[in-house]
Amino acid sequence: MNIFITGSSRGIGKAIADLLLVKGFEVIGTSTSTINQSTNNYSHIVCNLSNQEDLQKLKEVFNGEEIPDVLINNAGMFRDADFSISDEEWLETWDITQQVNLRSAALLCKWAINSWMERGIEGRIINISSRAGMRGDTQEYAAYAASKAGMIGLTKSIARSMGKKGITAYTIAPGFVETDMARESIEVYGAEYLTQGLALNEIAPPEEIANLVLLLAEGKLKHATGQTFHVNSGSYLI
Repeated sequence: MNIFITGSSRGIGKAIADLLLVKGFEVIGTSTSTINQSTNNYSHIVCNLSNQEDLQKLKEVFNGEEIPDVLINNAGMFRDADFSISDEEWLETWDITQQVNLRSAALLCKWAINSWMERGIEGRIINISSRAGMRGDTQEYAAYAASKAGMIGLTKSIARSMGKKGITAYTIAPGFVETDMARESIEVYGAEYLTQGLALNEIAPPEEIANLVLLLAEGKLKHATGQTFHVNSGSYLI
C-alpha cells in the first residue's frame, strides 16, 4: 500500500510516517525542508504549501503509474492574529492559514479523488484537524480554528458524496499533543495551561495519533466514514 502524507518531518506527521514505515508501507512525505530517512520505503518532496505554484507539483503524485491509496493531510500552521492589529496584517494571517491548513488539503483531496475514481481505487482520506475546529480557540487563533473547522466540513462532504464509489474519509481532532507546537504554547502560557481542564494528567503523545491513523489507513473502520475522532485527553467529551 502506498501512502501520501503532508508535514512528515516532525511532530504528529513524523510519528505517523515512522509507524507506517515500520508496518511496511510505502510512504511519500512532504515538508518545507529536506529530511534524512534511512529506509528505501520512503520518498520525500520538499514543498511549501503556502505557495500555490509549489503546491502544484504535488499533483504529479496522483498522476504516476503507482499512486497513493491513502492521503493524509497533516501539515498545518498556527499563527496568531489579534483582532487589534491592522486589517491588512490580520487578513494576511487568515489567508496564509487557510491556504496551508485548508485550501491545500482540499486540493489534494480533489486530485486524489479524481485519480482514484478514474482508476477504480477505493482510496482513503485522513484529515488531521484539531479540537480548535470543534470547540473554537482564543480570538487570536481564530484563523487556525476556522481552518480546522473547514477541514471537518470538507471530510464530511467527501464521505457523504464518495462512499458509494468506494472512497472513505475521516477526521482526527487532536487536542494538545507533545510536539513543537505544544512546547511553543508552554513558552507563551506555561505548562499548566496545557493540562488544565483535562481528564488526564498529561497531553497525548504523537504516537497515539499515529496508532489511530494506522487503523484508518488499513481500512479497518470503513463504516466510520465521515466521523471525527477526538483525541484530546478528555478536554471535551462528545
